[in-house]
Amino acid sequence: MGQGNAKGGAGHSADPSKRRALGKGLESLLSGRATVNPPASGPAEESGKPREIPVGMIDANPYQTRMAVDGARLDELARSIDANGVVQPIIVRPLPNGRFQLIAGERRWRASEKIGRETVPAILRQVSDEQAMEMTIVENLQRADLNPIEQARAYERLSREFKVTQEQMALRTGKDRASVTNFLRLLKLPVPVQEKLEKGELSFSHAKILMALDSPETILKVAAKVAALSMSVRQTETYVQGILNPERREAPSKKPLEPLDANVRAVQEHLQRQLGLKVRIEDRHGRGRVVIEYSKLEDFDSIMSVLGGIT
Repeated sequence: MGQGNAKGGAGHSADPSKRRALGKGLESLLSGRATVNPPASGPAEESGKPREIPVGMIDANPYQTRMAVDGARLDELARSIDANGVVQPIIVRPLPNGRFQLIAGERRWRASEKIGRETVPAILRQVSDEQAMEMTIVENLQRADLNPIEQARAYERLSREFKVTQEQMALRTGKDRASVTNFLRLLKLPVPVQEKLEKGELSFSHAKILMALDSPETILKVAAKVAALSMSVRQTETYVQGILNPERREAPSKKPLEPLDANVRAVQEHLQRQLGLKVRIEDRHGRGRVVIEYSKLEDFDSIMSVLGGIT
């Protein structure tokens, strides 16, 4: 990864619409909010200005959501830092023992360590554990691609350790509420399917379609076929629909089913992707009903969360 990516936080992103969609960034997590239980009598004062801190005095971030670092991209960043220095400071918080804990900028810190730099420019922040974790998640979402399972685990940790609601997660990370719900539901997929998501064999969109299936056994079989054949999202959706609605293939010998209007079918498919559940729209000349099928209480809770605003 080159230093160019690190410059995005300074307000010069080439894609301002994408930046807005991700929220106001790390600083917005601190504005207007009191720090809860900051480190007592920290070793340094927060100034908002970068200062050089010994690389060896910095501890790793315990809230890091990225599980693996690309060695080749880290080497590329190290060469860039060796030639040009660290363009954007990392963010740390002071600890009572005189050391510092990394909040954001892990690859810049590790790359600096790799080439033997003695110090690294850093900005100090007096923040709580919760704020440190929030800043870590937002920094990763803005500057690097986490795989879907890494994102899901990060949201789950916010919920479990800090009791952050899905609505709050959506606001703080710039995601919409339905996306947060679907990320959390990924952790209910069979472990082999989660591993395929981590390896990039399946995408988040593939996973949302798979979640419409009823049983773990069926999900495993379909996921294996999708990965083996490198099926597109559209192909996967068609295949899963054939499993969910076998009557569409068997009914023609009896009474043909009235085909859905293209616009109605598009809405039906959109709802299925958003909810990760089987959705059926029965329409007759502008009148009809929307049927959402679920097989577990957790699925019902997800429907209420997305459609009813219930947490």
